[in-house]
Amino acid sequence: MGDNSGSAASRSLSIMGCSIPEKLQLHVAMLALQFGYAGFHVVSRAALNMGISKIVFPVYRNILALLLLLPFAYFLEKKERPPISLSFLVQFFLLAVVGITANQGFYLLGLDHTSPTFASAIQNSVPAITFLMAAILRQAFITIRLNRKDGIGKVAGTLFCVAGASVITLYKGPTIYSPPPPLQGANSGYDIVSPMLGSLSLGDAKGKNWTLGCIFLIGHCLSWSAWLVLQAPVLKKYPARLSVTSYQCFFGVIQFLVIAGFVERDSQAWMIHSGGELFSVFYAGIVASGIAFAVQIWCIDRGGPVFVAVYQPVQTLVVAIMASVALGEEFYLGGIIGAVLIITGLYLVLWGKNEERKFAMQKAAIQSPADHSNNRTPSLPKSSLAQPLLSQSTENA
Repeated sequence: MGDNSGSAASRSLSIMGCSIPEKLQLHVAMLALQFGYAGFHVVSRAALNMGISKIVFPVYRNILALLLLLPFAYFLEKKERPPISLSFLVQFFLLAVVGITANQGFYLLGLDHTSPTFASAIQNSVPAITFLMAAILRQAFITIRLNRKDGIGKVAGTLFCVAGASVITLYKGPTIYSPPPPLQGANSGYDIVSPMLGSLSLGDAKGKNWTLGCIFLIGHCLSWSAWLVLQAPVLKKYPARLSVTSYQCFFGVIQFLVIAGFVERDSQAWMIHSGGELFSVFYAGIVASGIAFAVQIWCIDRGGPVFVAVYQPVQTLVVAIMASVALGEEFYLGGIIGAVLIITGLYLVLWGKNEERKFAMQKAAIQSPADHSNNRTPSLPKSSLAQPLLSQSTENA
């Protein structure tokens, strides 16, 4: 990570003479990130309830994200940004198709037919789906060892996530909890929630196709996972995350505009008709796309991808509370069972990754004394080159 003097500055934050350990900073940042994403689920559903176009919304969202990220990408990554080429532009365009256009499009279509809580619950399956995709594509030297507990944990976790998503999709079930009506503006002069989110009830999304919505959300998770898997080799060749994301936002805007040319012919759909719609667009672009991405990059860099993934179920809990209070969301038996299965699967996959990393470290510790006792030089490079690849692959899998 660097020398001791540099790491001391990076591992603690000094505020008013008090030093805050980096671990505490990471936990606070991850909690804030989950609240930010949870708010995005609720705000997006409120925007759909207000009638905002499912094409216009992501266009404005990605324009705002691009305007926010572009200056940081240009100035902070001047030295590490490789020269752009046609090959890179094609790869960024394809990543935008998967990670922005398909990802955000499926999400909004699914959210329109379901609810914020179930959208967040299904997202917990992304780590398991990503692991499965990476294993199929044989990326990062992933191997599944069914004769070891880490391999069994990964496979079992993936199956739990698939089962949970299937339950949410195929079985809605009876209403378990029906909250009172959403917050209304009785005292409109002092009410904050009503102008922001609108006096609109979410209810059970009457007139919507729940199964179709869940299928769209599964498509959203598949797109997200594919983006994570396909982005990894691109970042190795072009190690400038902010620049890569800025290019993807740019191409995402272009792609949504092309789709809008065929789908959204009403010019009124491009107008912002209320303060609630304006708030939703700015929240999605600035908080959910710009700030959240920067915070997530820092957390992944300092705490690792497993640490970040562990916090994902917190988002589902926060979404459930927010949606119930602000939008009057009802909870159904199928959704609760599916969410429990998906969260269980997530932790089984993360546990399997952790056990695999421990096994790799133990193997390295056993091999190290043998390498030192052996004076033959050919064995030294073999160990020093092979083992770090194994540990990195298990860390990033």
